[in-house]
Amino acid sequence: MRRRSTLLAGTVVLATGLAHTPFAAAYLAEFGIEGMGVVSTPASEVRASISPDGKRIVWGSTDRAGGTGGWDLWQATLKQGRWQDAQPLPINSRANDFDPAFSADGRWLYFFSNREGGLGGDDLYRVAVRGDGGFGAVENLGPGVNGEGDEWAPAPSPDGAALLFASDGFGGAGRHDLFVARWDGGAFSGRKPVPGVNTRNDEFDAAWLDGGKAIVFTRSANSDDQPMQLFVAQCDGKRYADAAPLKLSFNTAEAWTLGPAIDWNKPGELLVTGQAKAPKAGKLDIYRMKAPVVTGKPGCV
Repeated sequence: MRRRSTLLAGTVVLATGLAHTPFAAAYLAEFGIEGMGVVSTPASEVRASISPDGKRIVWGSTDRAGGTGGWDLWQATLKQGRWQDAQPLPINSRANDFDPAFSADGRWLYFFSNREGGLGGDDLYRVAVRGDGGFGAVENLGPGVNGEGDEWAPAPSPDGAALLFASDGFGGAGRHDLFVARWDGGAFSGRKPVPGVNTRNDEFDAAWLDGGKAIVFTRSANSDDQPMQLFVAQCDGKRYADAAPLKLSFNTAEAWTLGPAIDWNKPGELLVTGQAKAPKAGKLDIYRMKAPVVTGKPGCV
């Protein structure tokens, strides 16, 4: 299981914005911190996802006080233009629950957990999001995506027909690799490696850009204890090619930068996890930036 507790400092940056507001994009210089003191706190906050209506944000924390146990999922709601009232989700277990991702229609919340009853290690799950803001029963996504290894960072496509995720249990190029599975009407199945990005290192925490014409993902020599960096690769029609570091000043080879997620409510903006020198709330914080420019073609999803 991945451990994200060893943190390295970032570099000096210029940033604006202390909380999410409807006008946040207008004030983004390079990036802004998300929800200072509510979402981003002295704890380690990792991989946030915003509901399509923009009214709630869900993220994972490895060490925030007040959770159920292990790593927990947290939620805040938008009130008067700011994230407020952070609370642990009722679906948290005594085990680890992490890497949340809303579906583009807002009907589902995906995440991973190593709770009892899984197929082995960290498994992928989803839970129905009710109209009143509550949640249904937690569902394991089954053997089409889960195995004896660790599966992380589920990311559904905009149409819900495909699921992007990472696993170290299905072979591949190296350690954790990125895979995509398709919805067959009853489950995600037919998983295949994402073409062009997997190496002998760990590749995980990924998000598609513009329906899969590009991809942003995390790469690390060893995700247990080594630095992590975000990369962007464009689809050439068959594979993702020429992966290059995401242009963000604190996304360096020596830093910990991970957890990319497109804001469904504002698809031109990307949420990432990292550690800037300013603004800074804690060990790992959630930041908002403009999404990378997409120059790729269809054909990689």
